[in-house]
Order: sequence, then structure tokens, then C-alpha cells
Amino acid sequence: MGETIGTAVAVFAGTNVDDIVILTVLFLASRAGGVPRSWQIIVGQYAGIAALVVVSAVAALGLTVVPDRWAGLLGLVPFGMGVWGLIKKGDDDGAAPVASGVVSIAGVTVANGADNISVYVPMFRAIGLTSSLVTVAVFAVLVGVWCVAASWLGSHRRVIGLVERSGRWLVPVVFMVIGAVIVAESIFS
Repeated sequence: MGETIGTAVAVFAGTNVDDIVILTVLFLASRAGGVPRSWQIIVGQYAGIAALVVVSAVAALGLTVVPDRWAGLLGLVPFGMGVWGLIKKGDDDGAAPVASGVVSIAGVTVANGADNISVYVPMFRAIGLTSSLVTVAVFAVLVGVWCVAASWLGSHRRVIGLVERSGRWLVPVVFMVIGAVIVAESIFS
């Protein structure tokens, strides 16, 4: 049991370290402009991770859901949201919301974590049902830890001040960079 928990922690941390950046940006946008709300960030993150786990579990059962080479195209979701945030007219003093609700946050989480499927599928296939259930429980706990850590990182006054001054372009650019990296990794891997 301890080995399963340790492995689950390592896999989650290794595949979701980039989520800290996204979550921090979302919490910063929330504090600077009120959108999205904290509960939407948390629910969206849980929904996105749950979708990745379900797809991985189905794929581990032998169904090919999305070919690996095409999974990286999901990076176009955060990239497109970033572009939309740059062109959308908004208050110059606040952050332009690029993910403003549960569904869009879940979408960003899925797009950012599409590459996680390539790790989760063989893991779920190899560890069996009981260990898979323990792993999913560990993932659920760690999503909460990630949200708390990102909220804490996004609560510093200097960082909030930066987003208030430059959030109109900073938040969308971060999303565009994340999307571009996801697409590039799928092309060059």
C-alpha cells in the first residue's frame, strides 16, 4: 500500500507540476479581477483531472481514445483562450479572464494534462484495480493540495499588484505559452 501511495504521489507531482503555474495564474486573476471565482477554479481542476483519469482508465482497458500524436493538439485550447483574452475588450486595470468558469477551467486542465494520459494508461494497466483505486484517491487529495499551494502563491500582494497592472496581457500570454508548449512537445517528441 505504501509503495502504491508513493508511486501515485510521484506520478501526480511529475505529470502535474505545470498545473501549479496555471492554477496560480487563475487564482491571481480571481483576486485581481474577481473572475474566475475560487470555487470555479477548484471544481474545474477536479473535473479536468477526473476527465484525464477516466480517459486513461478506459484506454488502459484496451480502448484507444486519442492517438498520442494527436493529444498535443489539445494545447490549442489554452492557446486559443489566451488569444481570445488578448483581443477581448476589458478593463485595462484588471486581468482579462481567459478561463471564466468551471467548464473552461476543466478544458484548460485537460488540454494541459493531455500528455498525462501517456503516463496514466500504462500505469493503470500495470497496477491492477485495487492499486488504481488507491492511486485515484491519492490524486484526489493532491488536486486539493495543488489548489491550496497555487492559492497561497497567488495571494502575495506584490504578485496581485503585478497582475492588476499587467494582467490584461499577462494572463492571456501565459495561457498562449502553455498551449504552444503542449503543441510543441507533441510535435517534437
